Amino acid sequence: MRVNYSDLTKSIAALVEGETDEVAIMATLACEVHHSDDRFNWTGFYRVTAPEMLKIGPYQGGHGCLVIPFTRGVCGAAARTGEVQLVADVDAFPGHIACASSTRSELVLPVWNGAGQLIGVFDLDSDLPNAFTQEDADHLAAILKDSFAHSAR
Repeated sequence: MRVNYSDLTKSIAALVEGETDEVAIMATLACEVHHSDDRFNWTGFYRVTAPEMLKIGPYQGGHGCLVIPFTRGVCGAAARTGEVQLVADVDAFPGHIACASSTRSELVLPVWNGAGQLIGVFDLDSDLPNAFTQEDADHLAAILKDSFAHSAR
């Protein structure tokens, strides 16, 4: 099953309409995105909980790393640079953190709240190599922007 981004965008918009609580939005997105595509083996958020530190948030899939510093891994790179990380082969990514040994590719997007503050990253892992595309990144970035537009700390 491949994700239908038009349907997913509409569904998520309806579910989070008027919601301002970041964790509620994260939980809803993690669930909806995870179940939209067979490529997504782990789907979830790492939240900024301290300076230069990410802590696991709502997710779907097996266990994840509990804490990730901005200096480590794909999630840390997305948080540190504020840029989407589209990784076709995690073994080729310097400093990759293997929370699950089955992960072959990863897509991580920075997440900002309505006030423009980095609140975390949205992490998608796949057991397939080269599972993610720029189209995935673009659609998910738009969903994140719309979903968190009215959230603020």
